[in-house]
Amino acid sequence: MYLEHFGLAEPPFRITPHTEFFYQGAERGTTLEALQYAILHGEGLVKLTGEVGAGKTMLCRVLMERLPPNIELAYLANPSLSRDEILLTIADELKLDLANTHNRIRALQDALIARYAAGRQVVVLIDEAHAMPVESLEEIRLLSNLEHGHHKLMQIVLVGQPELDTKLGEQHMRQLRERITHSFQLAPLRQRDVGEYLMFRMRTAGYRGPNLFTPRAERMIAKESEGLTRRLNILADKALISAFAAGHHQIGIIEARAAIKDSNFRQRTRGIWHKSAMTLGILLLGLLTGAAGAHWLDLPAQFIKHTANVKPAKAAPPAIHPAPQQPTLTVTPAPPSAPPIDPTTESAPTPEAQAAPLSPQAPESLFIARLEESRNVMSRQSAEHYTVLLSAAPRDARKELANLLVQAARKLPIDGLYLYPTTNRNGVPYYGLSYGVFTDQASAAQALAKLPEELRRDHPLLRSIGGIRSEMWRE
Repeated sequence: MYLEHFGLAEPPFRITPHTEFFYQGAERGTTLEALQYAILHGEGLVKLTGEVGAGKTMLCRVLMERLPPNIELAYLANPSLSRDEILLTIADELKLDLANTHNRIRALQDALIARYAAGRQVVVLIDEAHAMPVESLEEIRLLSNLEHGHHKLMQIVLVGQPELDTKLGEQHMRQLRERITHSFQLAPLRQRDVGEYLMFRMRTAGYRGPNLFTPRAERMIAKESEGLTRRLNILADKALISAFAAGHHQIGIIEARAAIKDSNFRQRTRGIWHKSAMTLGILLLGLLTGAAGAHWLDLPAQFIKHTANVKPAKAAPPAIHPAPQQPTLTVTPAPPSAPPIDPTTESAPTPEAQAAPLSPQAPESLFIARLEESRNVMSRQSAEHYTVLLSAAPRDARKELANLLVQAARKLPIDGLYLYPTTNRNGVPYYGLSYGVFTDQASAAQALAKLPEELRRDHPLLRSIGGIRSEMWRE
């Protein structure tokens, strides 16, 4: 949604590997060349390890593209294969039918010898090798013994997380460990490389302006990401969204801080959350990719302030007016070009037209009514629609959130306020309060950007309906 705003031809920080975005700095290009040499000239197993999100899969994709045409590649992405399935999967990748063959190893060896005689070399690349069962790793050891004369018939590359080194360090893995002749480690980016990496991705995506990230923002993002490229991509992408929503053309400390809060790669606790747990999960990445999972992060401190300080609501008067001395939650909806979607219509009337007097319900009664209605609305909406998150509270702070719901209803049409319960990955239950349903993320972002200044300081956030629906009512 921010491509035109920054003059981009495509998203610069996708987490799925696109080889044109391969960054060759920070010794990554050197590692790729060494890996190629080891595969083409080595006589044993090759191992590549790196932390989660360090860029191993990207490196493997680039490697696969750059291998010469005489290489036949078998790529195994499923590490949970049994030892029999390993053999059959390799055969399938090489277009060999061994399913009905009695001596499969012999048949595979004959096929490999024929390829060797024709000047072809077989390379088996096993991703996520750290998750392989021990018996499957033993099968890999046996396959590495296949030879013709003095030449190996199959070059095997094991790619995995540091747990692979731990597994290979066990005593019963000694024979396999001894066959590894080349080991490579993909280290995280150093802080001094982060700025260059970010701008390389931006330039590759079509950006032609000056350096977009301030030095302070680069340092903040580098520290939070710990140099892991997947985290860098997530943080940079969220920072771009934050800048777009605010109409900015540079990523400074405000945008970097917002991205860090939304991602929460390092668990933090604040205020009333200190005793209860981590807070709200925000799927900002899912907003861009359509995924329905969630990242779990700290709730902005301003949300906590609202839920902690809201006073019990009195019975509603015949006509509702804002209470100027209370910390009310107010939202200005999007303009007609980006209207919220009503559960039954394509556009919602303005708050003034909808905000009829509330019946004198107790906050708890209103809370229950909106909770049930929200279930119906969320189940009917497209998973690709979006809503604006206003606040959240742990289940044990339900009373405070109920009071806040009444406060919000003084300014917003009650039919546009939604409540949903969920549980974070630590098993801590909470409620979320959101407003509106929008057809696309751009419309939701525009609505968010037009919120009053005092509310935008509270960092309202976007959620996909699919992401919310995947979390709802997980008791």
